[in-house]
Amino acid sequence: MSGENTQATPADNDPVTEEVTIEEGAPQDTLEADVQGFAEGANVNERIAQLEAELEDTKSKWLRAVAEEQNVRRRAEREKQDALKYGVTNFAREMVSVADNLRRALESTPDNMKDTDVIKGVDMTERELQNAFKKAGIKRVEAAGQPFDHNLHQAMFEVNDPSQPAGLVAQVMQDGYVIHDRLLRPAMVGVTKGGPKYEAPQGEETPGATEAYEAGTEEAGANLDQET
Repeated sequence: MSGENTQATPADNDPVTEEVTIEEGAPQDTLEADVQGFAEGANVNERIAQLEAELEDTKSKWLRAVAEEQNVRRRAEREKQDALKYGVTNFAREMVSVADNLRRALESTPDNMKDTDVIKGVDMTERELQNAFKKAGIKRVEAAGQPFDHNLHQAMFEVNDPSQPAGLVAQVMQDGYVIHDRLLRPAMVGVTKGGPKYEAPQGEETPGATEAYEAGTEEAGANLDQET
């Protein structure tokens, strides 16, 4: 109708409030989420501890690998130095026999022939060979009159001489040689016996010759023949 009042009433102007429905399961879901989060946090801590243990194990293996690599390098360097120092050992053993023959030739030369050109040439060759030995670190063992040392000498026979201290080298049958700090060939010697015990001079570190001789004859492979 034309006279009808179409203005909204105050009741119609009130805001519409939506009804909020709280699900009964919401508090339980929140609790489960909290429990799950706590469990995940515990797993993270365990994982961190596991990773730290693996890191420590890897570090230990790495340190061992570095130490082994250093040992290999040192060993290779030592072998290289030994090869440089002792690489000519077998050749040197052959050459000392040549030196023996040259020395025997000089020692057996009659006096009336020592001034000949041939003997002078032999003497010069022997001296040149000894110089070559020196450059290669090869030295003759000085044995005559020295206390017996089983590290350098090989006893071939005994010399009964009460006037000399026991255990001295009385005679050299064949010269010995060393190359640097290693024995190349032992000197073959005769050793005194029957005299008083050898006493080293004051300040000399050489062990008693008698003890060295008695302890070392078997080690040196000595073949003792009694000399009367």
